[in-house]
Amino acid sequence: MPSGMRYWTVVDDGYKVVFIADQWLRFLRFGRSRSELTTKAYAGGIALYLRWCRSTGREWSVAARDLGLFMVWLKYTPSSLDDDPTPVVLGPGADPARKERRVNGVLTAVRGLLSYAVSVGEAPRSVLGQIYELADSRDLPVEAQGEDSGLSYRLRAVHRSQEPEAEVDRATDEELVAMFLECRNARDRLIVLLLGRVGLRRGQAAGLHRSDCHLLPDSRALGCDYSGAHLHVRRRENSNRAWSKSKQAWTQPLDFLVVQAFDRTR
Repeated sequence: MPSGMRYWTVVDDGYKVVFIADQWLRFLRFGRSRSELTTKAYAGGIALYLRWCRSTGREWSVAARDLGLFMVWLKYTPSSLDDDPTPVVLGPGADPARKERRVNGVLTAVRGLLSYAVSVGEAPRSVLGQIYELADSRDLPVEAQGEDSGLSYRLRAVHRSQEPEAEVDRATDEELVAMFLECRNARDRLIVLLLGRVGLRRGQAAGLHRSDCHLLPDSRALGCDYSGAHLHVRRRENSNRAWSKSKQAWTQPLDFLVVQAFDRTR
């Protein structure tokens, strides 16, 4: 964009922008302040949906009634840029073309596009009933039901692939130490500590500014009321395109080891 901000979109075979997809992705990026990488993920999902509609002779605005068939296509049809539909070659014991998590991500993008299309009059309102159903709070975990024990209603996605439960595998202390020892400079050692010891995401670590890092025992002279060594995680546009997924700014304390690592990078 002229402002320097970027977003991803969808083009057809003639490299012409698909209007409704482009309109929705621009709305997400600039109207909802979503990240550039979010538009990239959603654009990829929308491109798959439009490709399926074209290869099966369906109109995208009313194809929501057949999303179950789209899920089967996603799981068993490898990606192809050819005009002819890719033959299904997967057999027993073969890995699917896309796993459950990827399928759900594509479905999230499709539901977002269709909901937006309904809101701007590009798709019939009946589409909403094909992608969402009315559900109550009884199927939610206790932690998500809130303090109010009364029955509440919400919209629930109709189509969703069941994802297998995966245990979160945190890096052990021995693995972190091994990574730390393999680093060849102070900057890389600091990155390992920020990710493994402070708990920052990679986008948050890559988007840190020097003004975000307050390493003194008392930073009131800098206009900061937080005591002790700490850093501020802020969501902003960075020249390296790093982005914090958290919309709210927050503060994370630092221990002596991370402070020493910061000192070695100067």
